Amino acid sequence: MITFVYAQDSNGTIGYQNQLPWSLPSDLAFFKQTTMGHTMLMGRKTFDSMNQRLLPGRQTVVMTNQANYGKDIDGLLVVHTEAEVLDLAQDQEIMVIGGAKIFEVFLPYADRIIRTMIEGEFPSDVTVPEIDTNEWHLDKVEEGVVDEKNLYPHRYEWWSRIK
Repeated sequence: MITFVYAQDSNGTIGYQNQLPWSLPSDLAFFKQTTMGHTMLMGRKTFDSMNQRLLPGRQTVVMTNQANYGKDIDGLLVVHTEAEVLDLAQDQEIMVIGGAKIFEVFLPYADRIIRTMIEGEFPSDVTVPEIDTNEWHLDKVEEGVVDEKNLYPHRYEWWSRIK
């Protein structure tokens, strides 16, 4: 099973200058809760933007064309092909967390999308396409709490592929 997990703004923005363009602690907590205990797939640029840090309680898989990438990082699994990822997804849920190129490659194989939708527009140099409602069904929505630490209205959405 392949599940996408990401946050975006109203324009599909998912990143700016290799970072999240917003500060939303409740979404970071939601991301941690959602991905805990799972295998996370990301591209090299996304992993580099996290300072090549493995997140506790989750297996990190990085997809890259660089042959020797990550050899010195204990616990990191590096893959180079779509087929390697699809093999992993045969017996476990793979949570794809970015970036845009990885989303593009694995969208045809994705079974679920767990998206944080942030109301607003932020600086952007990386976007995701709109979810095609002819291919995806919105199963559940939870409103996020806006407070002094979480300034932007947001909601958590669970989508499943229409079979």
